Amino acid sequence: MPDPSEIDDRIDRASARPFGRGFHLRGRERAIAEQRGPRTIRAHASEIVLERLAPAEPRNDGRQTPYRNHPVFVAQHATATCCRTCLETWHDIAKGLRLDRDELAYVVEVIGRWIDRELAEPVDGPRA
Repeated sequence: MPDPSEIDDRIDRASARPFGRGFHLRGRERAIAEQRGPRTIRAHASEIVLERLAPAEPRNDGRQTPYRNHPVFVAQHATATCCRTCLETWHDIAKGLRLDRDELAYVVEVIGRWIDRELAEPVDGPRA
């Protein structure tokens, strides 16, 4: 797994793209993340990624990740971990192969770190 600074750099690059800039934890999604805590949210991320992203050919790839209703979904769009095309483009994880254990751990870490960073910002605080 890449070191934390490399993960942060990838998060920064993905979040800076025009599409990624619009995603932040607000309202219900923020409340869920605060209430459940980082350990539970990372467990949810692992389950979601295993089901929707880990297969070599995910069902409805490119359209399998909702935009709302869970902090993990918001984080996936913000960090370009929402589909296999984004994983390949932004994170160098090849399409067509099932995610291995290390790749799964990496994707969950990216999602979890983005959520942690969002929660560290005030709700109406400055955005980079």
